[in-house]
Amino acid sequence: MKNNEIQSILEQVKTIALVGASDKPARDSYIVMAYLLAQGYQVIPVSPKLAGQTLLGQQVYASLKEIPVPIDMVDVFRNSEAAYGVAEEAIAIKAKVLWLQIGVINHQAEQLALEAGLNVIMDLCPKLEIKRLGMEKPV
Repeated sequence: MKNNEIQSILEQVKTIALVGASDKPARDSYIVMAYLLAQGYQVIPVSPKLAGQTLLGQQVYASLKEIPVPIDMVDVFRNSEAAYGVAEEAIAIKAKVLWLQIGVINHQAEQLALEAGLNVIMDLCPKLEIKRLGMEKPV
């Protein structure tokens, strides 16, 4: 995917479901969630084990289908094998973008999401892309 396509996606996305959210501040998912919130995105954490709690001030849900608002982007912090199931859920909730984090590579999930009309970004991190593309807002 080209830089201008990634930038366009990051500019259009407002609401992000972060699948694989962690309450451990040293974890990448926690760091990225805090960063995306600081950049003005609405970030909704998804974690069956933390469901019903709040994380960084946001209500945690057990699954994508439980989130009561439309989701623009699903950011996946799960292993590559789990990405297919997450792609199916992202399609079911009519998300626009499936974003697989660095190291999360699943070509079947990518193909499934693309065929359903989603944009797919794989093996990249939105936090790093925002910085790399010079899109960072001062906080």
